[in-house]
Amino acid sequence: MVVKKKRERQVTTLAICHQDLETLRALADVEGKNLASLLLHCVQLTDGVSQIRYVKQIVPLLERADKNGLCDPTIRSCLDILAGSYLSLNIKNPLKKVLASSLNCLPEFYLTEAIQSFTSRLKEELNTTDLYSYRKVIDNISSCMENFNLGITSVNNLLENVLHFLQKSLIEISEENRKFAGNHIVQTQLMNDLLVGIRVSVMLVQKAQGLQRIHLKISSSPTWQSMCELLSIFTKFLNDDDLLQTIQSTSGLAVILFIKAMFHPPEKIPDLVSSLLLRSVDCANIPEWFLNSCRSLCCADVSESALLFLCQGTLTMLDWQNGRMGLSGEALLLDTVHVLFTLSSQIKESTLEMFLSRTLASWTNSVMYVLESSSPSLKDSVNGNSSIVRRLLEYVYTHWEHPLDALRHQTKIIFRNILQMHLLTVKESELEKSDLAADRFISELTESLLQLEWHIKGKYIGLGSLVDCVGVEHILALAKTIPLQILDVMGDQSLVPYASDLLETMFKNHKSHLKSQAVNSAWIDEWHETWVSPLLYILCEGNLDQKSYVIDYYLPKLLNCNPESLSYMVKILQTSTDAKTGSYDSRGALGALMACLRTARAHGHLQSATDTWRNLVSGAKIKQGLIHQHCQVRIDTLGLLCESNRSTEIVSTEEMQWIQFFITYNLNSQSPGMRQQICSLLKKLFCRIQESSQVLYKLQQNKSKCESGNELTEQHPSVSLQQYKNFMSSICNSLFEALFPGSSYPTRFSALTILNSIAEVFPVPEGQVQTVYQLSQDIDVGRFQTLMECFTSTFETVKNLAFELLMKLPKTVAQVQDSEKLRGLFQAALALSTSTKPYDCVTASYLLNFLICQDALPSSLSTDLKTQHIACGHGDNKSAAVVESNTLMVIKCLLGNLEEEVSQAEKSLLQAAASFPMYGRVHCITRALQKLSLNSLQLVTGWRPVVEQLLLMSYRLSAVVSPVIQSSSPEGLIPMDTDSESASRLQMILNEIQPRDTNDYFNQAKILKECDSFDLEDLNASVPNSDSSAEIKGKEGKTCDVTAQMVLVCCWRSMKEVALLLGTLCQLLPMQPVPETPDGLLTVEQVKEIGEHFKQHLLQSRHRGAFELAYTGFVKLTEILNRCPNVSLQKLPEQWLWNVLEEIKCSDPSSKLCATRRSAGIPFYIQALLASEPKKGKMDLLKITMKELISLAGPTDDSQSTVSQVHALNILRALYRDTRLGENIIPYVADGAKAAILGFTSPVWAVRNSSTLLFSTLITRIFGVKRGKDELLKNNTMTGSEFFSRFPELYPFLLKQLEAVANTVDSDIGELNRHPSMFLLLLVLGRLYPSPMDGTFSALSMAPFIPFIMRCGSSPVYRSREMAARALVPFVMIDEIPDTVQTLLAKLPNCTDQCFRQNHIHGTLLQVFHLLQAFSDSKCRMNTYYQQELADVAVCTKAKLWLAKRQNPCLVTRAVYIDILFLLTRCLDKSTKGNQPVLEHLGLWEEIRKIIAGSELITGFPYTFTVPGLPQYLQSLTKLAIAAVWAAAVQAGEPARDCPISFSQLLASPFPEVRLLTLEALLQRFSAAASELEEKELPPLLWNMGGTFLMLAMKENHPECFCKILKILHCMDSSEWLPQTERCIHLTSEEFLNWTMDIASSERSEIQSVALRLASKVIVHHLRTSDETRDAIAPKLKQWVQLVVSSCGDHLPTESRLAVAEVLTSTTPFFLTNHLILGLQDTLALWRCVLILLQSEEQAVRDAATETVTTAMSQENTCHSTEFAFCQVDASIALDLALAVLCDLLQQWDQLAPGLPVLLGWLLGEGDDFMVYVESEHQVEEDYLFEKAEVNFWAETLIFVKYLYKNLDSLFSKSNWHLLSPERLCHLQMTASEQCHLLTQLFKELPPTAEFSKTVEFTRLRIQEERTLACLRLLAFLEGKDGKDTLVLSASDAPAEGNQ
Repeated sequence: MVVKKKRERQVTTLAICHQDLETLRALADVEGKNLASLLLHCVQLTDGVSQIRYVKQIVPLLERADKNGLCDPTIRSCLDILAGSYLSLNIKNPLKKVLASSLNCLPEFYLTEAIQSFTSRLKEELNTTDLYSYRKVIDNISSCMENFNLGITSVNNLLENVLHFLQKSLIEISEENRKFAGNHIVQTQLMNDLLVGIRVSVMLVQKAQGLQRIHLKISSSPTWQSMCELLSIFTKFLNDDDLLQTIQSTSGLAVILFIKAMFHPPEKIPDLVSSLLLRSVDCANIPEWFLNSCRSLCCADVSESALLFLCQGTLTMLDWQNGRMGLSGEALLLDTVHVLFTLSSQIKESTLEMFLSRTLASWTNSVMYVLESSSPSLKDSVNGNSSIVRRLLEYVYTHWEHPLDALRHQTKIIFRNILQMHLLTVKESELEKSDLAADRFISELTESLLQLEWHIKGKYIGLGSLVDCVGVEHILALAKTIPLQILDVMGDQSLVPYASDLLETMFKNHKSHLKSQAVNSAWIDEWHETWVSPLLYILCEGNLDQKSYVIDYYLPKLLNCNPESLSYMVKILQTSTDAKTGSYDSRGALGALMACLRTARAHGHLQSATDTWRNLVSGAKIKQGLIHQHCQVRIDTLGLLCESNRSTEIVSTEEMQWIQFFITYNLNSQSPGMRQQICSLLKKLFCRIQESSQVLYKLQQNKSKCESGNELTEQHPSVSLQQYKNFMSSICNSLFEALFPGSSYPTRFSALTILNSIAEVFPVPEGQVQTVYQLSQDIDVGRFQTLMECFTSTFETVKNLAFELLMKLPKTVAQVQDSEKLRGLFQAALALSTSTKPYDCVTASYLLNFLICQDALPSSLSTDLKTQHIACGHGDNKSAAVVESNTLMVIKCLLGNLEEEVSQAEKSLLQAAASFPMYGRVHCITRALQKLSLNSLQLVTGWRPVVEQLLLMSYRLSAVVSPVIQSSSPEGLIPMDTDSESASRLQMILNEIQPRDTNDYFNQAKILKECDSFDLEDLNASVPNSDSSAEIKGKEGKTCDVTAQMVLVCCWRSMKEVALLLGTLCQLLPMQPVPETPDGLLTVEQVKEIGEHFKQHLLQSRHRGAFELAYTGFVKLTEILNRCPNVSLQKLPEQWLWNVLEEIKCSDPSSKLCATRRSAGIPFYIQALLASEPKKGKMDLLKITMKELISLAGPTDDSQSTVSQVHALNILRALYRDTRLGENIIPYVADGAKAAILGFTSPVWAVRNSSTLLFSTLITRIFGVKRGKDELLKNNTMTGSEFFSRFPELYPFLLKQLEAVANTVDSDIGELNRHPSMFLLLLVLGRLYPSPMDGTFSALSMAPFIPFIMRCGSSPVYRSREMAARALVPFVMIDEIPDTVQTLLAKLPNCTDQCFRQNHIHGTLLQVFHLLQAFSDSKCRMNTYYQQELADVAVCTKAKLWLAKRQNPCLVTRAVYIDILFLLTRCLDKSTKGNQPVLEHLGLWEEIRKIIAGSELITGFPYTFTVPGLPQYLQSLTKLAIAAVWAAAVQAGEPARDCPISFSQLLASPFPEVRLLTLEALLQRFSAAASELEEKELPPLLWNMGGTFLMLAMKENHPECFCKILKILHCMDSSEWLPQTERCIHLTSEEFLNWTMDIASSERSEIQSVALRLASKVIVHHLRTSDETRDAIAPKLKQWVQLVVSSCGDHLPTESRLAVAEVLTSTTPFFLTNHLILGLQDTLALWRCVLILLQSEEQAVRDAATETVTTAMSQENTCHSTEFAFCQVDASIALDLALAVLCDLLQQWDQLAPGLPVLLGWLLGEGDDFMVYVESEHQVEEDYLFEKAEVNFWAETLIFVKYLYKNLDSLFSKSNWHLLSPERLCHLQMTASEQCHLLTQLFKELPPTAEFSKTVEFTRLRIQEERTLACLRLLAFLEGKDGKDTLVLSASDAPAEGNQ
C-alpha cells in the first residue's frame, strides 16, 4: 500500500539575544563537548525540527557532567540562557514542550541553579509594561503551570508578583478594549487576551500551593489584596454585557473558585453561594472584603446571564464528589436547579440557551455524584416522581426538537441522567432489570414515549436511553412491531440518523440479552426474525428513499453487529431473485441482494472479490444488475464492483470487463444523483487501481517474494499491470467516444467528470513514484479538439469540466495547435464576447482563460507589454507571472473594445442591445480576474491604470443602462407599441427616465406599423414621424427588430456583470494593516465610490435580476470591509445602514426608494450589511436594526408612514429568510409574528400584502420547510408547550387576538364582520398539538384556546369555518375526541327549534367531521374501546338526523351531515365476534336507507345549479348511496334487504357529479379485479354490466364520465361485452372498432389514449378468436398502425406516448415478433415507434417502451437472440437489444432483402429534417432571444446510429446478404453520395472556427456526416469492398447477443 506523505510541520526556530550568543561563544570549549557548545550549535541551526534533536541531548550531557559533583559557572550561565529561551518561545511551538519535558528530567544537583535562573527570568518578564506584550507573559505563566516542575516552582516563588501582574494586565487590557469600541478586529484580539488571562488566574488558584491556604493569611498581605482585586475584576466582567459570553462564563467560574479559596469557614460556602443565586445576600453577615469585591452580586438586580454563569461556576468549581459538601451542599443543589428553572423561562437568546442546557446537564451529573452518599431527603427530592424531575422532563420535552443540534444533544444527556438518578434513588433490592421495567416511573415513561408520533425526534432519544436502562425486551413486549415501525419512518431524511441509532441500540441490546439467556445457537433465529426480516421486506418492497436510507444507515450497523447474518440474507434473497426481478419503480430481490453484498464488501464482511462472485452470486446476475431498469440496482451493483474495504485489493479481469460493460450503457443518466454516484464509485475504483499498482510494482521489483507465495494475485505482477494499462486506456477510449457531436448533457457531464478523476488519480509521475497510466499519452489532436468543442455546450458545468481537464493536462498537449488556429480561437472568443446570446459570452470567457493559461495568445496582442519586465522566478512562480501578464493583455484588449461600445451605447441603447450588448465583455473581464490570485499581483504598475479604467468604465456603463432598470416598468420599457393609447401610457415612463439619456428615443413614444422596425438615423431626427419604417442594422448588416426583451436583457445583464466585476475588484483591497501602500491597487476613496454605486443601484433598481446580482457583488464588498484593518472603511457598513434606515423612516415623497415589487433591492441591501457582521461578536447592528424595523412594522394611524411600514415588513421578511443569520434572528420572531398578524388588519392593501408574505416566511422559520403537498404535515408541527416555551410572549397575544375574533364572530349583530386576522391565527394554531408529555402544571396550557376556536366556527366566511375545524383537531387529545364530538352534537338545534343560523350549524358540523376523521385515522382504530366510543357518537347523530333530510333547507349543512354519516358507516361497518355489525344493531343503516329513499336522487331535483352547495350535496349523497348499495350487496346472503337505489339509477342521473363518482367507484372495483396483484373477484352485483356501459358510452357527453366509461370497458373482459355490441348499440364489432379509432384520432389526450388502448384490446380480441374475425378486421389494421405511429411524436403529451407504449407491449406477440400479420412495412413502422419511444426525454415513456422490448425478447422465437431475455433492463441498453431482436427477426422471417433498405434508410436519416434544414439555411434567419423549439435533451442521434450500425454489421457478417438485389440498394447509394457531396460543400461555406461561432449548424452537419459515412461503409461492405471511412463512434465490443 502507498504510504501517504505526512504534512511537514513548520517549527519556528529557537533564537537568543546577541548578548547571550556572545556568552555562549565565550563559554564553548574547543572540542565542542560542553553544554555551551551544544546550545551554540543548536541556536545556529535554521531548522526548528533539527533543533529539537539538540534540545533532547541537554539532560544526558548534564547527567554526565553531574558526576564531577560541581556546578561550574558555564552550566549556570547556560541554564540562565535556557530559561530565557524557554520564555521567548511561542506557546504553540513544539520546541517549548520538548524543552519543558527535557528540563523535567534535570539532575537534582542542578535544580537549585535552574530554579534561580527561571525565577529571575520570569520576574523580568512580569515587570514588562508594554500592553501588547502582556499576552506573551500570560502564555508563559500558563505554560509554566502545565506539567513543568521548574515552572510551577518559579511561579510559586513569585506568587505575589504573578497575581499583581495578572491584576494589572486584566485592568489595562479591558481599558484598551473599551477605547477600541467599534473596531472589532482589534477588540477580538484584546478579548481573546482577557479570556486567556482569566483562565490562567483560575489555573493559578487550582495549582499554586501558596493559594490553597489563602484564608489563613493575614488580610493585609499583598497576595490577599491582589486576590480581592482579581475577584472584584471578575465580578465586573461577569456583569459586563459588552464582553464576549465566553469571558463572562469563565468569570463566573473564577468568582466561585476564588470564593472557595478565600472564604472561611468552608462549611459556610454553600450557604453563601446559595444566597448569591437566590439574590438574598444578608450584607450584615458577610465579610467586608467579600462585600467590597462582589458588591454588584449582593444586590437584587443581578442580570440573568450573570446568574446563569454563577450557577455554572457553582456546579463546576465546587467539590461534589462523595458528599463532601454535606447537607448544606444538598440544599445548594436544590436551590441551583430552581434558579435554573426560573432562568429557562426568561432566557431566549440562543447562546445563553446553550449555556443553560449545558448547566442543567452539569447539574444532573453533580446530583449523581452526591446521590451515591446522600441523605434520604435528597433521594426523595430527585426520584422519578418528584416535582424537580417532572420539571426537568418538561424541559427535555420542550427542547428535544430544538433547532440547535448541540442543545438537542444536551437534552439527551439530561434525559439519560434523569433515568440514572432515578435508579440511584431506587432501593438496591429493586435493581433487577425485570423489576425496573415494572417500576411505576419507568413504565409510565415508556408508555407515554410509545404513544408519541414517530416524527418527534425526542422519541428516539428517549427510547434509546430507556433501552440502555431497562433493556429492549420490555419495549418489544409492549410494541412487537416496533422494528418495522421505525424502518417505515426511514423514508424521511431528517429522521434517518435518529431512527438508525435507536435501531442499533435496540438490536445490540437484544442480541446480548438473547445470547446471555440462550443454551444453544437457536437464539439467532429469533434475532433474525425480529431485526433482519423487516429489513429484507423493506429492501424488496419499500419506496426508493426509504430503501436508500436503510441501506446507507441501518444495514452496515446490522452487519457490523452480526456479520453471520449476511449468509442468511443472501440465502433468502437468492431464492426470491428468480421470482421477483423488479422493475423501474421496484428493486425486487435482485436489487436487495446487490445492496446487501455491496454493503458487506465495503465494510469488509466479504473476504475477497472471488468469494463474492463464486459463492454468493453469478456473473449473469451481476451483468443483469449493471443494466437493471431500476437505477439504484445499477448503482449498487457498480458499488459492489468498485468498493472494497482494502484500498490495495487487486481488481480482477472480470471486474474490469463488467465495468467496461457498465460504462457503455450508463453514462446518459438523467438523474443528477445517479451521475454523481457513478463518478464517485469509479473514482474509488481508479484509486484502488493506482494503489494496488504500487504494490504490484514493489512485487515486480522483489521477484523472490513474488515467487515464494503471492497472496494478492495469482498471476505475474507485470501481467496485472499491463491489464490495468489496457483497461484504463479502453475506459478513456469509451469516454472520449461519448463526447461525440450531439451527445447529451448527462453523457458529457459523466464522461468529463470521470476523465477529470482519471487525471487526478493518475498524476504525472515525479521522482521515484511510478504510475500505471497517464491520460496525456492517450490524447491526440482530435481528442484535444473534442475537449475544446465542449466549451460550446450550453451547460456551464460542461464548459467548466472541460476547462479543468485541459488545465490538468501537461502544456505539451496544447502545443499541438498551430499559431493560425490560435489566432482564430482568439478572434472567435472576441466575437462571442459580444454575442446577443447570453451563454456565448460564457464560452468566450472559457476560451480566453484557456488561451491565457496556455500562453497561447496571438503575438500581435503582446507588443504593448514588451516594455514591462516581469521578475520571473522558477517553476510555479514563472507560470503565475506569465498568466498574470497574459491576463493583463487580454483585459486591456477587452477594455479597449468595451469603451468604444459604451460610447456607441451612450448615443443609442437600442443599437447596443441589437448589435453589441456590452455585458459579455464585462463577463470575460471578471472571469479573467477571478482566475488570478488578486492579493499577490506582480505587475502592480501595469494594473493600477487598468483598475482605474475598469472602475470608470463600470460607472459609465451602469449610467447608460440604469434608466431602464430603474424605471417603474423595466419589463415593458421600449416604444414598440402599435396604437396611440399604449404610446401615451409609455410617455409617462419615458418622461420619468428622460434626464439620464441624450437620445430622443426617451423623449417621444414612437407608434409603429406592426411589421416595421426602428431606423437608427430616424431615432435622432427631431420631428417624430409615426409612419416611419426602417430598420436597425445588426453586426453583419442584417436587419433586426429590437424587442423589449432584448433591451431589458442587455440592461439588466450589464448591471449584473458590473456588480460582479466591482465585487471582484473589491478583493484588491489589502488586508494587512498598512497605510496607503504603494502596492495597494484600490484607494479608500475608490472603495467608498464602489459602495455608493452599489447603494444607488440596490436602492433604486426595479428589475429583480439586476438587484439580486448586485447584491452578490455587494456582499463581497461588505465582507471585505468587515475584515479590513482600516477603521474608516470598517465603519462604512454601519454608516450606510443608519443612512438607509433614516431614509426609510422619513418616507419622504421625493424618496427614490421603490415601494412596490416587495421593496425591490432595499431588503437585499440591508441583508448584505447585516449578514456580513461578525457572528462571534454581539451582533449589535442586528439588534438595533431589528428594534427599529419592528417598531416601524407595527400598526400606525399616520397614513404618511404607510410606506415605511411596507418597507419594514418587506425587510423583516428578507431577514427572517436569511439562513446566515441563523439562531440570532429567533429572539425577534415573536415580534415579527405580532407585526404580521396586526398588519393583516390594516385598511391599506400594500400593508396587508406585505404582512401576508412576512407571515408565510415566519411560519417556515418556526415550523420548518414544507416537505410535501399536505398543508399540515406532521413534520411541520410543534407541541404547544414547545412553541410557547420558545415564544412565550405569543401566548397572551394569540389568546387575546383569538378572543377578540371569537367575540365579533358570534355576536348577535347581523352585519358581516370578516375579521381578517382570524385566518392567520387559525393557521398558526392549526400547527400546534398537545403532547401526551405535557405537564399538568404547565402555565402555558392549550386548553384556553379550545372554546375560542370552536366559536370561530360560526364565522360567516366559509373558508374560516373550515380553518377553525382543522385548527381544532390538534388541540383535542385522541381519547377526548368522542366526548368533544358528543358535546358539539348536543349543541345542534332540534327540528322543532324556530330560530337557528345555518353558519353556526355548518361550523359545528365541520368540527365534528374533522374530529371524527382524526379519530378514525388514529392507531387505536381496531380496539373495542374505539368501537364502543364510536357507537355512542352514532347514537348522538341519530338524534339530529333531520339535518340530513329535506326538513333542513340548507344543502351545505345537509352535505356535511351526510359526510359524517358516511364516515361513521366506514368506521363501524365491521362485525364483532358473534354479533351483527354495530350499524345494524343501532339501526343506522335503516335510517340511512330512509334518507336516500327520501332524497332527490330518487324523487328528482326541483333545483337548478344556482342553488348554493348543490354540487357538494350531490357528491356527499352519492358517496352515501354507493356505500348503501355495497352494504346491501354484502348482506345479500341474509334475508333480502331492499336497497332504495341501484347503480343503474345512479348512472342514469342527469347530474355529471353523480355519474362521475359512481363511475369512479365502479372503475376501482373493475381495475382491482383485472389487476393480477389483487385476487379480488367481482361482486355478483357487477356481473353482466357490459351492455349498460356500451349504451352509456354512446350517449355520454361529459368528457370525464366518458373517459371513465372507456376505462371500465378496457378493464372488463372483452369477451364479455364485445359480442353484445350489435344487440345493445346496433354496431357490429368492426363498426365499434371504427368508432373507437375515430375517437382515438380526434379527441383530446386522455380520452384519445384510453380509446387507443380500447381499440387495441378489441383488435387483440379479434386476433385471438378465429380466422374469420381476423380477416374481417384486416383492412382496419393499417388505420390502427397509422394511429399508433401518429401518437408517438415527441411533441405529443406524455399520456399519449405512454398509451402507445402500453399498446405496443400488449400487441407485441401478435405484431412485433409474430410472422408478418401486418406486412413488413407496417411491422417495421411499429418497431420504429418502439425505437422512438426508447429515445423519449421522459423517463416514464422510456420505461414503458422498455417493457415492450422486454416482452419482445421473451417470446419463444426471440428469447435466444440476446442474453437478457426475461430481464428488466434499462432503456439505454433496450435500444441496442431492440435492434438486435429486430435484425434476428428479419433473418427468421426471411425478409432481409426488403427489410435492409428500410433499416439503412433509418441509418441515413431518411425522413428526418436534414434537407429541410439545408434549405432553411439559405433563407434569412430571424433570431429571437427567448423563442425555444421542442428539444429532446436525452436522445442522442449518433448512439442510435452506433447501435444500428453495430447490429447491421453483425447481421451482414453472419447472413447470406448476397441475395439482396443491387437495384434496391442503388437508390440508397445515390442518396448517400449526394449527401456526402452536399456536406463537403456546406462545411466549406462555414467560417474558420465554425464550432464556436456556428455551433448548432456545425454539430448538425457533423451528425449527418457520421450517418452518411456509416451508411456508405455498410453499402461498400455489401458491394464487397471494405469501407475506407471510419466512424467517430466505432462499434462497441459490448455485445448484445448472447452467442458473441
